[in-house]
Amino acid sequence: MTYKVTNQWSGGFQADVRLTNTGSGAWNGWSLGWTFTDGQKVTQAWNAEAAQSGTAVTAKNVGWNGAVAAGSSVGFGFTGSWSGSNPKPTVFKLGDQNCRVG
Repeated sequence: MTYKVTNQWSGGFQADVRLTNTGSGAWNGWSLGWTFTDGQKVTQAWNAEAAQSGTAVTAKNVGWNGAVAAGSSVGFGFTGSWSGSNPKPTVFKLGDQNCRVG
């Protein structure tokens, strides 16, 4: 998976996330979780349903992008707010499995 800040300004940022199914079977829905470390908040998401509780964020597929064939990718983006600094998350979980960040 990749997490890339594509735009940043005072107090806000945009990020793109891409998940690649490197397994041998298709996904029938996906849920990606991560933790922000410096007070960042997701304010709007597209191509995913995003929810945040404290520092923990969960992004889930929307109806049309839940099925991901082996070897295929799916992406989503979001706008967030920040103050102080905006470090990238370092640990991501797809379901209950740690993701390899590339």
